[in-house]
Amino acid sequence: MKLIEATEKDIPLIQDLARRSWENAYVGIISNEQIEYMLSEMYSTKEISEHLQNPNYHYYLILDENNNSFEGFIGYEHGYEEGTTKLHRIYLVPESKGKGFGKGALDFLKSKVSESGDGRIILNVNKENSAKNFYESQGYRVYNELVLDIGRNFVMDDYQMELLIHK
Repeated sequence: MKLIEATEKDIPLIQDLARRSWENAYVGIISNEQIEYMLSEMYSTKEISEHLQNPNYHYYLILDENNNSFEGFIGYEHGYEEGTTKLHRIYLVPESKGKGFGKGALDFLKSKVSESGDGRIILNVNKENSAKNFYESQGYRVYNELVLDIGRNFVMDDYQMELLIHK
């Protein structure tokens, strides 16, 4: 596994990986209409481009070196809060789950957070998403619950989780 920093030219790939992972991860949790709305808002070319122009926001593509295929991506932002990096996005295509890519990406994130000087990682996970169990297995813990109105009568019903980095 190798993580490769994404650039503007990778936006279509990020959009494709997001769609492939979301269509698997969120079916039965949120409606197809909400999936389409969130993908169009959160993964628009404009939105991702703005992230890539932010010096604190980073996207990395997850490459399976054995198959020379991209299996997912991670997007995070240093200094989201004082001393805190926010993991905004980590998605894997369905066929790559259970192969260690998620754990590898979170380990990579921990090292990047340590280098940045932040001492905490936070993330949101849908209350019905089984990824919560994965995060807990990696040392994250729930510290809050959040219902966020995202427009068009849709909400995100999430747990907020954190991992403290020991320096």
